[in-house]
Amino acid sequence: MKATAARARTLVTAHAKGRPLRAREVTARVRAGLPIAEFDALRELLGLTVESLASRVGTSIATLSRRRQSGQPLDAGHSDRLLRLARLFRLATELHDGDEEAAQDWLSKPARALDGETPLDRADTEAGAREVENLIGRLEHGVYT
Repeated sequence: MKATAARARTLVTAHAKGRPLRAREVTARVRAGLPIAEFDALRELLGLTVESLASRVGTSIATLSRRRQSGQPLDAGHSDRLLRLARLFRLATELHDGDEEAAQDWLSKPARALDGETPLDRADTEAGAREVENLIGRLEHGVYT
């Protein structure tokens, strides 16, 4: 039980850092809901305020507080959005040769290729997140748009 709790706390961080994860295990954890500690870990990695990350995963501060106090995890939808942002953080970090601060900065700045939206703003849907991933791929290959 203790090992499972420790693994659950590190899922988002592991995903954000590009550590190998089993797809079935990730899916099961997301469906069950990630612990609030995962939200906190990604918030620190992204350098965002609680309010900003809550908005990006589609929840409120009040809901987070209630879940934190009761020990309830995030719901599956919020967990999935959290993992989506962790994936983009990993890709942005790779784009910037492992520089997490540069990745934070890039994700938070408006991009002409995204019609002036920030990559984090565009990633409010899975389709938008795929656009950001495609942009990262183009930048990695020297195709500037």
